[in-house]
Amino acid sequence: MRLIPGLSGFFLTLLRKMLYLWVRTDVMGASREALELDPNKPVCYVLQYSSLSSRLVLEQEVRRAGLPPANRPLPVHNGPDRSFFFLYHRTGGLFRPRQTPVTTARMREYVRLCQQDPTLDVQVVPVSLFWGRSPDKAKSLIKMILSDTWSVAGRLQKFLIILVHGRNTYVQFSRPLSLSAVIDEYRDSEEKAERKLARILRTHFRRVRQAVLGPDLSHRRTLVEGLVRTPAVKDAIRETARKDDIPPEKVRIKARKYADEIAASMSIATIRFLEVLLSRLWNRIYNGIAVNNIQVAQDVAQDNAVVYVPCHRSHIDYLLLSYVLYRNGLMPPHIAAGINLNMPIVGPILRRGGAFFMRRSFKDNPLYSTVFNEYMHVMFTRGYSVEYFVEGGRSRTGRMLQPRPGMLAMTVRSFLRDHHKPIVFIPVYIGYEKVMEGRSYLGELRGKKKQKESIFSLVRTLRRLRSSFGRVAVNFGEAIPLAGLLDEVHPSWRQEAYDQDYRPAWLNQAVDTLATEVATRINASVAVNPIGMTATVLLSTERLSMDEGQLSRLMDQFAELLRAFPYASTVTLPEGHGKDWIDYCEGMGLVNRQHQKLGDIIALEGNNAILMTYYRNNIQHLFALPSLIACLFENNASLAREKVVFLASVVYPYLQSELFLKYQADQAEQVVDQWLDVLVAQGLLRVDGNRLCRPEEGTDAMLRLRVLSRFIIQTLERYHIAIAILRKHGSGKISAAELEEQSTLLAERMAILFGLNAPEFFDKSLFRNFIANLQKNEVITTDANGQLCYSEGLDEVAEDARLVLNVEKRQAIQQVTMLGA
Repeated sequence: MRLIPGLSGFFLTLLRKMLYLWVRTDVMGASREALELDPNKPVCYVLQYSSLSSRLVLEQEVRRAGLPPANRPLPVHNGPDRSFFFLYHRTGGLFRPRQTPVTTARMREYVRLCQQDPTLDVQVVPVSLFWGRSPDKAKSLIKMILSDTWSVAGRLQKFLIILVHGRNTYVQFSRPLSLSAVIDEYRDSEEKAERKLARILRTHFRRVRQAVLGPDLSHRRTLVEGLVRTPAVKDAIRETARKDDIPPEKVRIKARKYADEIAASMSIATIRFLEVLLSRLWNRIYNGIAVNNIQVAQDVAQDNAVVYVPCHRSHIDYLLLSYVLYRNGLMPPHIAAGINLNMPIVGPILRRGGAFFMRRSFKDNPLYSTVFNEYMHVMFTRGYSVEYFVEGGRSRTGRMLQPRPGMLAMTVRSFLRDHHKPIVFIPVYIGYEKVMEGRSYLGELRGKKKQKESIFSLVRTLRRLRSSFGRVAVNFGEAIPLAGLLDEVHPSWRQEAYDQDYRPAWLNQAVDTLATEVATRINASVAVNPIGMTATVLLSTERLSMDEGQLSRLMDQFAELLRAFPYASTVTLPEGHGKDWIDYCEGMGLVNRQHQKLGDIIALEGNNAILMTYYRNNIQHLFALPSLIACLFENNASLAREKVVFLASVVYPYLQSELFLKYQADQAEQVVDQWLDVLVAQGLLRVDGNRLCRPEEGTDAMLRLRVLSRFIIQTLERYHIAIAILRKHGSGKISAAELEEQSTLLAERMAILFGLNAPEFFDKSLFRNFIANLQKNEVITTDANGQLCYSEGLDEVAEDARLVLNVEKRQAIQQVTMLGA
C-alpha cells in the first residue's frame, strides 16, 4: 500500500484502530532508557520501506511507549511536517513493472535540513518491522509470496502478509544515530551525504534482519540429500564399502539414514506453538525469568554465526534459552541434543524446534562421524546459530564440569576449512533457585543408576510441575570471537591450507584454550541468588544451623564482600537483604525454622542438607580467593603479608583449574594483594607493620573470618588427601590411576566419618584433575613404568598444610591414609 498524501489525522487514527483489531505486536527497545535518548535533541524515526501499514504500526507503538510522537512536525525551525521518514519507496504502479526502490524525498529533506544548520543534530531511531518471523525456505513458492522479505510488497501481497502474519508482528527500536555525525564528512555535498546515510541505514536493517530471522532454512530433504553428496561423505562411503566389503549403494543408504537421524527440521510454526506453551509453563512453575546482558547476543548475531555455549544444569536448559532468545528478537539456534531425547512424541517436537540429534560416541564409526561433521560444517558456513553444551552432560553437583573437546573441535575444524563467515561463541549461565531434577541428582550421587529418558520418565516429571521452582536467571557472558582466539594460539593460521581431514599440530592447544575460555566466561556470568547465599553460609557451620539474626547479618556482609571487589561485570547479585533471603528459602521449603525464645534457629535438615550443596557450588568460585586467604589464618594469629601472597599464589593454579577462575596464574599475586586490602577494609584482617593479623577470638569479625574460611576448606582437604597418599607410598611406588582410586575411596570414608554433606568431596574427576595439574606444574612426574615420582618440593607443600588444616583434620587424614595403606 503506497502512502496516500493528504490523509487527515482522523482517518489515520481510524485506520490504525482498524488495523489493530487484527494485528498483535511484540516490541523490543521501545523506551527512552533502552534507546538512551538525549532529551535536548529532536527525535525522528526511520522505517526501511514505504508502507501505510508500517506507518500505522510505528505511530501506535510510539504512542504506547510514550516516546516522542512520530506523526507531528519535527520540533525545529522549518522542520519536516512528520518526525519519521522511510528509507526507500517503490517505483512503478499497479500495472507497471516494479523497479529498484529509491530513497525517499523526506530522507533527503532531513539531510538538507542538517546541512543548512550545522548546530542541529537529529536523533534518528531505526525501527525494524517484521510481519511474522519466519525465515525463508529455499524454493518454496508459497513462502516467497507470503514472506515479508520482498523489498517492497504490492498492495494485494501486503494485505495477504498482514492477514497471515499480522498476529505475530515483531517491532524492534534500535539506538539512535546522530544525523549530524553521519553527514559531517560531506557538509558540502548533499548527494554524498544522502548516499552515506542510506548506506549506513541499509546495513543496519540488513544486520537486524540477520539477527531476527537468521539465514534461509533449507528443506530438510534437500539438506539430507546434499550431505550425502558432499566430497567428504562420498569419500567416507567409498572407504567404508572397501573396508567392510559392502556394496557402495548400501553404504550410501546408511549414510542417508545417519543424515536423516541427525538433521533438525526447524519449523517456525512449532516455535510459535512452543512459545505460547512455554510462556504458560514458566508462569506456572517459576516466579520469573531474569535475562541479563542479552545485548551481547543481539549485537553479535547481526554479523556472525553464533555458537551459544550454556552451562548444563537441567533438561529445561534447551527450552529456556531458545525461548529467551526468541522473546528478545533473536532466531532460536539449532541445538545439539543427545540421541536419548529422540523418543516418541518428544523427539519430533524437539526436532521441529531446532534440535539435531547426536550419538554419545562415534569415534569407531567413521561414516557417522563424517556425516555429522559435514552437517555441522553446513550449519556454520550458512550462518545458522548453534547451541551445544561443552560439559557434555548435566552437572549433578552444581559445579562447572570439565569441558569435553568434541563439539568445540568440530567447530574449530569447520572454521579452518571455511572462515568467510565469522564464528563467535557466547557463554550463557543459566541459574536455577531450585533445579527440577534435584531429587534425582541426589539419588545418582548416592550411587543410584541414572534413569534412562523415556515417555514414562517424562510423565513423572510432569507431576512435579505443580511445585514452584523459584526464579531463573539467564546471564549472557562476554563473547569469544573464534578468529581472535586462533590469532593468539597460532597467528599464521590463515596462511595454511585446510580440508576436512587436516588436523594441524596446534589444533589440540587451540581447542583446549577455547574450552577453558568458554567455561571461565560462563562462571564469570554467574547469577547469585538467595538460595546460593543461604546455602553457602549454613553449610559452613558444623551443625548446619545458625541463629536467624546472625545468619542474616553474615549473608549481608558476604554480599557486601562481593560488591567490594566485583568478580566480573557480568555477575549479578540478588536484591533485598539477608532477612528477605531467609524468608524466601523458607517459603521454598529448603530450610527449617525452629522457634526459640532467644531467637529462631534456621537449619538444614534431611535431603535438603545435601541438595543445598548444589546451590552453594554454583557460586563457590566467587569466594575462592578470599576464602583461601582466610584459611591461612585458621591456625595462625598472624602472618607476613609476603608469606600470605606466596602461599595463596602457590595454591591458586589448582583452584583456577578446578573452579575455572578468570585470573591467569601470573596475575594471582596482584589479585591476592588486592583481596588483602579488601579484607583489611572490611575488618576481617588488621595490619601490624609488615604482618597481617586475624581479629580477636570471640569477636564478630573473627566469626566472619572463620565462616569465610570454610567456604573452600574442603577443597584444600581433598588436595591434602591426595598428597598424603602419594607421600605414604613414596616416590615411584604408585600410578596416577591408583592414586586417583585410593584418594576417592579415602575421601568418601572421611566424608562419612566427619558427616560432610558434600558429594563432590569424593568426586573422582576432581582428583583426576588435581593429579593432572600436579603433573602439568611439574610437581610430580611419571617414570618409564608409569609410576609417579616427586622431589622434596612435595614435602614442603605438605608441611605448608599445617597453616591451613587444623590438627584434628590432619590427624584424621593421616589415620585414614594409614588404614588405606
